Amino acid sequence: MSARILLLGGTSEALRLARRLGPASIYSLAGLGRVPDDLPCQVRVGGFGGAEGLAAFIAAKGIELLLDLTHPYAAQISANAARAATLAGIVCWALRRPGWQAGGGDDWREVDDWAELVAALAPFQRPLFTLGREPLEHLHEIPLHQHWTVRCLQGQPAVERAEIIGARGPFDLDGERALFARLQTDVLISKNSGSQATEPKLQVARELGLPVLLLRRPSLPPVQREFVSLEALWQVLQQAGYGATQPNEPDPVGWVSDAGRRP
Repeated sequence: MSARILLLGGTSEALRLARRLGPASIYSLAGLGRVPDDLPCQVRVGGFGGAEGLAAFIAAKGIELLLDLTHPYAAQISANAARAATLAGIVCWALRRPGWQAGGGDDWREVDDWAELVAALAPFQRPLFTLGREPLEHLHEIPLHQHWTVRCLQGQPAVERAEIIGARGPFDLDGERALFARLQTDVLISKNSGSQATEPKLQVARELGLPVLLLRRPSLPPVQREFVSLEALWQVLQQAGYGATQPNEPDPVGWVSDAGRRP
């Protein structure tokens, strides 16, 4: 079957799935970070103009299945995807990656928004932000007693009382240990993405007895079918005839599940 799939990506799972799709399908990226040029499917970069624009694109391209494999915190994109599928009269399936769960020795504290986060940071001096680009909008707010380090996809020159690190996961445990030591980090700030690629930082925080401030996950819209692992989604795609690689063929990619893991 050569049904057309529109895959909304931006996560490691989405890229692995894109490598399995055929030339009739489309892998869509917002445009931040590196754009792969070696995929068997088509690649589209940029926005759609909200749910209505996405629905129009679906109709124009003859898309038969919409897959939402965006980041767990990309709530607006997921909302647009669910509504666009309804407007276009097709189904939307989503990978809903479970969040990390605290283990013994963890000191995790959830916050709802930036204001609550800033208040929780007051006792600390050298926070490490791994939230993406949002902290860059608040560099002018750094208290005199703090020095921030912000790790995001795109770096920029350091500014007063801040260091900006451009880096993309996966990150390894030894590298994270060295980073925490160099920065003298006393608190880690993160989204609860549940990703294996960025999980080692949590182990280092546990080893050092550091608190972790986690931005609470947003609510995501219901879709026709949700999956907690890439393996489960791929199996259903294969059963429905959407997959480009047959089940008995060697796996050139290697599936790595980020579901249900405890750091």
